[in-house]
Amino acid sequence: MLEILRDRTYRHLFLAQVVALLGTGLATVALGLLVFDLAGEGAAMVLGTVFAIKMVAYVGLSPVAGALADRVNRRRLLVALDGVRGLCALCLPFVTEVWQVYVLIFVLQAASAGFTPTFQATIPDVLPDEARYTRALSLSRLAYDLESIVSPMLAAGLLAIMASGTLFLGTALGFLASALLVVSTVLPDPQPTAPRGIYERTTRGLRIYLATPRLRGLLGLSLAVASAGAMVLVNSVVLVRAVLGLGDGALAWALFAFGAGSMVAALVLPRLLDRLDDRRVMLAGAWLMVVALLALAGTVATVGLSWPVLLAAWVVIGLGYSTVQTPSGRLLRRSAHPEDRPALFAAQFALSHACWLIAYPLSGWLMTAFGPVVTLLVLAACATLGIEAARRLWRPDCAADIPHTHTDLAPDHPHLRGPNPHAHAVIIDDLHRHWPSR
Repeated sequence: MLEILRDRTYRHLFLAQVVALLGTGLATVALGLLVFDLAGEGAAMVLGTVFAIKMVAYVGLSPVAGALADRVNRRRLLVALDGVRGLCALCLPFVTEVWQVYVLIFVLQAASAGFTPTFQATIPDVLPDEARYTRALSLSRLAYDLESIVSPMLAAGLLAIMASGTLFLGTALGFLASALLVVSTVLPDPQPTAPRGIYERTTRGLRIYLATPRLRGLLGLSLAVASAGAMVLVNSVVLVRAVLGLGDGALAWALFAFGAGSMVAALVLPRLLDRLDDRRVMLAGAWLMVVALLALAGTVATVGLSWPVLLAAWVVIGLGYSTVQTPSGRLLRRSAHPEDRPALFAAQFALSHACWLIAYPLSGWLMTAFGPVVTLLVLAACATLGIEAARRLWRPDCAADIPHTHTDLAPDHPHLRGPNPHAHAVIIDDLHRHWPSR
């Protein structure tokens, strides 16, 4: 897996991702402390609003950013967005009102809504070979998991010697380092595209996504991921502190168990995907999360929750989580021409975060109103609904050559040259606006 780091361009992009993630992790800790200083006992409500603002920015603005990404130099765009994020981080220690936090977080997350899908869409152009790209996806997943472990430890060490507001300086330095690493690379320019209106460019990624069966299936799997992931990320603190009566250190270990399961899957997946198709692997990972949720619900209902059982459940959910998440980039890469990839990655970014926007509040409300057993069962049902939708929408043969006709093209059109009947693997584009039926 580490062999792909020999590619200088990808190595610098990967390091840019790592330092930006570390900076974001420091900001997460610092933001919680800042909000508590400003709002006191109302900090939970303020943080909930901050997370909602983050999701709204992701869902609403990433398609717009995807529409612009194919018209501008990618390196300049990524550097500019890193600069905006860094400036927002530098301003946060100086806020005195909660509304100022909301404004800065919206601007910061709006920049992230443009940066992340553009960055993700650049990697398959840098690593066009699918096997190497698969290893890059696994390495990226490892970076996310390691950040969730390293950032809190780094923040704790820094807080021992400096004020909490200083952590935002570390965040700004992370974005600055990311920008410098991007500047040091030569990125592929956007592929030339036909002139399109702003509405068509903004919605193009969503239309390609929703017209492609494998991606409609991916949306169902994103619901499964959000349902299981929200149980871990929202309710771990309740299960550890209120149900088990353990301390803050135990919460860190619970989240570590989830991250450890995810890392194990990321390490195993490249070889597994060399032998098995993505659909089978991703569906198995999603069912693994459902089994873990149901098993934990049954255990809590019959004998009560125990610390080892919670850790084991979180490890299994982490395994399933990464097994679904990691190959998703491969599906996006296969489902669009290079010029449409930024818009398609932006559509996935928006739609997957829409699933989280549903799962986050649902998970918290169910835990508060009904307790862990009902929460686990309802979230398992939501995940199952997503899996069944994926299984029905994403048929095993949708990647094969599909015989179809083009009644809108002249018989001598260049696209129709070749064997008769006309058949090939379909990608939604100007010649294929709808998925053909067999």
